[in-house]
Amino acid sequence: MRIIKKKKIADPEVVVSLPAIVTGSFFYTGFFPIASGTVGSLAALLIFFIEPALKPVVLLSLVIIFFAAGTLSARPIMKRYGDDPSVIVIDEVVGMWITILLFIAFGKTELSFFNAAACFVFFRLFDIIKIQPAKYFDESKSAFGVMMDDVIAGIYAGIVCVIISYTGFYPF
Repeated sequence: MRIIKKKKIADPEVVVSLPAIVTGSFFYTGFFPIASGTVGSLAALLIFFIEPALKPVVLLSLVIIFFAAGTLSARPIMKRYGDDPSVIVIDEVVGMWITILLFIAFGKTELSFFNAAACFVFFRLFDIIKIQPAKYFDESKSAFGVMMDDVIAGIYAGIVCVIISYTGFYPF
């Protein structure tokens, strides 16, 4: 894993539409020069300052909408920047939201700053180590695969965070 990834352009002839680049880079956080995936994951937490987003039905709806939008926007971005470029961080956003969704829906406690921080750490850990089937999707070199490897990481992280919330382990 490289922390600083150079934003190389694979095909300068490909023009990516503004909606695709805004969505795929999650409002340009994907262009952050250092650890853009981590920055995208942190940006995903900002939605939790909006009270309705903490309802599982609302968050599940956002996950579904952003998964579809992310898959559609990843295709042209990949044509321009290559396979799974660091510019695309909408996958990290969706994965982070899945982690939080599972915690909110099944965890024993409320979402606090410490719980959100723990969910963030576990999501990033699972996103980096890529346990199967996440590794399979990561290697598929498709827009769907770009999104799915983070969905799997989000599910793994969410399950771990829910289990920890039932053990009474701090900070849960």
